[in-house]
Amino acid sequence: MKKVLLIDDDELVLYALKKYLERKGFEVETLSSGQKAVKKYESFKPDIIVSDIIMPDIEGIELITTIRSINANIPIIAISGGSRRLDTSYLISAELIGANASLEKPFEEEELVEYINKLTA
Repeated sequence: MKKVLLIDDDELVLYALKKYLERKGFEVETLSSGQKAVKKYESFKPDIIVSDIIMPDIEGIELITTIRSINANIPIIAISGGSRRLDTSYLISAELIGANASLEKPFEEEELVEYINKLTA
């Protein structure tokens, strides 16, 4: 069973994606903050990380950089809907600094599953 670490500050997104991924056979741990992501990464040992980019405490870009310094090979998918001050070019930045793929919110859950399966094959 593939293990997914899912990080998003939107509790509704976390809940919906966790339930969907679990129905598809994944083991999912969630965090609503990037602050505890490194500790959770080390204890949970996921096969892939799915992280929001725009979060109030630690931005996803910083999180990706930190995770990459620990494990250069862990697949990371960046997700974001942008914000009023930032458009989705933030997702391009995420890929440039180490995300393997990115998805713009809202996206189809099946698209996320396809990326997870492709990146963890």
